[in-house]
Amino acid sequence: MKKFSLNAQARTILGHKSKQLRRQGKIPANIFGKHISSLSIEVVSDEFKTVYSQAKETGLVELSVDKKIRPVLVKLVQVHPVTGAFIHVDFYQVDLTKKVSAHVPLQIIHTAAAVSGKLGVLLTLIDDINVSALPADLPEKIEVSVANLAQVGDAIKVKDLKLPKGVEVSLDSETELVKIGALITKEAQAQAAADEAAAAATASVVAENAAPADAAASAATASKSEENKKTG
Repeated sequence: MKKFSLNAQARTILGHKSKQLRRQGKIPANIFGKHISSLSIEVVSDEFKTVYSQAKETGLVELSVDKKIRPVLVKLVQVHPVTGAFIHVDFYQVDLTKKVSAHVPLQIIHTAAAVSGKLGVLLTLIDDINVSALPADLPEKIEVSVANLAQVGDAIKVKDLKLPKGVEVSLDSETELVKIGALITKEAQAQAAADEAAAAATASVVAENAAPADAAASAATASKSEENKKTG
């Protein structure tokens, strides 16, 4: 598995003052992990952006802090809601001899026979799966070939995946990842819309006819009540 390198420095500017770092083109960050003390650091924004675009959350990053290399995964990235700029990063320091968990994206490859034959549509049920592996064995992605899906109802399940050596999936083996669904033609959509419109029109007519009847019934009841008062 490809490794990535990134430089960092111990951070002394904390809290709200971190805005100063962002104006200098740096990102405030933290390193945490099991059996280690949390460390506040800063990384150059452009350098982190380059590494993160390739490593994502599963790529092992060799983070150099004060000449000490720390093997880490990018655990959490906070992004500004308006500008899209990175505003904070959490790195998780790993033990290279122990397995870790991470979400790995699924990549659909090839074209389903049912789709090319216009018999159905490909439905993606799950976009990524949680796997466990040694940090250096975490895959960047898991490919899912759908070429053999030929009929409506055909599916690729977890048990059908070709996983790299040492990688385990926590989902049940029968969990469906992608599936061929029924093809909805334009004619079928138009018919469904027409049926819905007809049902709505019928309901409207029933409501209109019911209104005068309800009014007449109410008037009769009121008249009878008035006669009872007079005779009483």
